[in-house]
Amino acid sequence: MLKMDKVSFSYGNNGNGNNLSDINSNIKKGEVILLCGESGCGKTTMTRFFNGLIPNFFDGKREGEVYLNDKSVSKLPIYEISEHIGSVFQNPKTQFFNVDTTSELVFGCENLGFEENEIKNRLKSVVNDFDLKQLLDKNIFKLSGGEKQKIACASVSATFPEILVLDEPSSNLDSQSSWNLEDIIKKWKSQGKTVIIAEHKLFFLKDVIDRVIFLKDGKIANEYSALDFKNLDYRKLGLRQLNLDNITCKRKNYYSSKNEFLELRNFKLNYGKTQALNIENAKIPKNEIIAIIGKNGAGKSTFANCLCGLKRSCKGELFFEGKVLKRKDRLKKTYMVMQDVNHQLFTESVLDEVLLSMDEENEKLAEEILTNLNLIDLKDSHPMALSGGEKQRVAIASAIASKKEILIFDEPTCGLDLKNMMKVSQNLVYLQKMGITSFIITHDFELIMEACSHILHFCGGEIIDNYKTDEAKLKKFFLRN
Repeated sequence: MLKMDKVSFSYGNNGNGNNLSDINSNIKKGEVILLCGESGCGKTTMTRFFNGLIPNFFDGKREGEVYLNDKSVSKLPIYEISEHIGSVFQNPKTQFFNVDTTSELVFGCENLGFEENEIKNRLKSVVNDFDLKQLLDKNIFKLSGGEKQKIACASVSATFPEILVLDEPSSNLDSQSSWNLEDIIKKWKSQGKTVIIAEHKLFFLKDVIDRVIFLKDGKIANEYSALDFKNLDYRKLGLRQLNLDNITCKRKNYYSSKNEFLELRNFKLNYGKTQALNIENAKIPKNEIIAIIGKNGAGKSTFANCLCGLKRSCKGELFFEGKVLKRKDRLKKTYMVMQDVNHQLFTESVLDEVLLSMDEENEKLAEEILTNLNLIDLKDSHPMALSGGEKQRVAIASAIASKKEILIFDEPTCGLDLKNMMKVSQNLVYLQKMGITSFIITHDFELIMEACSHILHFCGGEIIDNYKTDEAKLKKFFLRN
């Protein structure tokens, strides 16, 4: 159905450095294929060949050809490719065309000219499949990252394509939504659809994949059947765990001995008549690595924005070291790595990005931080030319260099492989030893078990649980019952 014949590709007109090299692969109708490997191995580039974004959108030096049902994809117009192939990108915002969710869900069907009754039936189908009733008729730009991801997946599914290409589809999804995505993929599989998934998180795919293509340095290093893949040593390959049951908590016996707290009193925020945050009183231990968990839309990012002073209308008090920190004080003492890091990358090089966050520029320290995050070889690269995971690490490097007392990370391991997730974990522990308090908004169970010493569980804009890291509690929340 899909065939890659001696495909090589380098981004940019000069073709410096191969992103893919001599790729040969056949994907049969009805297969569920996992593309995996360390960050930068070529997974996303490979998906761009399948859906025609290369060469129709991304320029570069290209060799070889990709065939869809024996037709050259590079010679097909995008509209014809879209009749057969649906794509979900790593950043769902890049594929939205509408302001409200319902219009976005039916946009593809309308664009392909389906009749009104057919569109209504398909809308009803995806709303049921993806559990979207509560998200209908909402402003798409006021959704959480995970909610946007669900809308992107559902809108593509609504056109009923033969082939679905998913690039990091679970990157912003909570654990329950990831398990729901597994059910959706199983349904697509039962319908005979071909599904190609580029992913770092593997746990929700272990019972649905047919074949695994393992990429390394732009080449296919190996291919595995689903059964063979389950018996591999994932850590040696630089991959995340396939089975979350095997993960144990590394930090459960570590807790700061300072016995100091940040205290929130009447910490509240409304969006119009809707209460988005409601914390009457909460004590949060200082100098800990605090995981903020909860389902998509639970108020985690809203809390983070209020904590660091980005929301003017947030009411209430934050007590820190015996003083009330007003909004302007919080802006000075905190640094936030946003969920969409594209909003906070400003300079022409990675090194300059890190230097920008320092009160006094220290190139030696900046390079040391970049080395710790496996970014030193990219120090002269333009930040916007990096992969999603690399951009994430640049933003984390800037946060570390800022030397603020409270750091807030919104999904810091989104799109990161095992090695770089571990790098982030190690740097969080390093920051804790320096006396810094870190808040980590995350759906990444592996990161929590590796680094976090305290948990804040959000639901409906409220803290419903506040506890030292507890393996049993966390597994009950993250693992499929």
